[in-house]
Amino acid sequence: MVICLWDLYGKLWHGYELHGVENIPEGPGLIVYYHGATPIDYLYFLAKLCNQKGRLCHSVADHFTFKIPGIKLLLDIFGVMHGGREECVQILKNGHLLGVSPGGVREAFFSDENYNLLWGNRKGFAQVAIDAKVPIIPMFTQNLREGYRTLGKIWSFRWLYEYTRLPVVPLYGGFPVKFRTYIGDPIPYDPNVTAAELAEKAKTAIQSLRDRHQKTPGNILRALLERFDKHQKDD
Repeated sequence: MVICLWDLYGKLWHGYELHGVENIPEGPGLIVYYHGATPIDYLYFLAKLCNQKGRLCHSVADHFTFKIPGIKLLLDIFGVMHGGREECVQILKNGHLLGVSPGGVREAFFSDENYNLLWGNRKGFAQVAIDAKVPIIPMFTQNLREGYRTLGKIWSFRWLYEYTRLPVVPLYGGFPVKFRTYIGDPIPYDPNVTAAELAEKAKTAIQSLRDRHQKTPGNILRALLERFDKHQKDD
């Protein structure tokens, strides 16, 4: 019931659409996505995937997420965990889908309406895909930064986070802009590709989805007006 209600909320408030679900394999796969100021689009995706395909997708989240008041039940329902590499590999080997955002909290706080990917040198997710011998499925949501934004451009918040790792960057928004999630072509398992090379391929794939489906810099008014455009936007 919670999943159905969440799916309905996404449809009513953001006119949520999911495109490219046919790119998700029947078996296991690692879904890699851009992290907005909040991962609300990802929760919409999980609900839509469950309702449309009857599939559940496990997810990896930062440990501080579990300390947010009132959200634990929702995280448990959607199978969100703070797992290590071995646990992630095992989930995939058991035939499940797994979602992860390499940019994580830093991307959530400090990316902006230009939708820059802030992954640093992270490649652990790619090693997980290699160890489990599964494809990586790239995913990006249009207008995500227009729905919710942070004050991450203010240097004092960036300084405080870098030195304390405290999630104290203010968030604002909740605007009912149009959300469309796009799933790209899978990046197949290749035993001859290193984790660093695979991570770069995944990054390039998400940037390609962004460049095709998101006008930058993002604009809140334009994203609101897209609620009245019934045609799918390809650019």
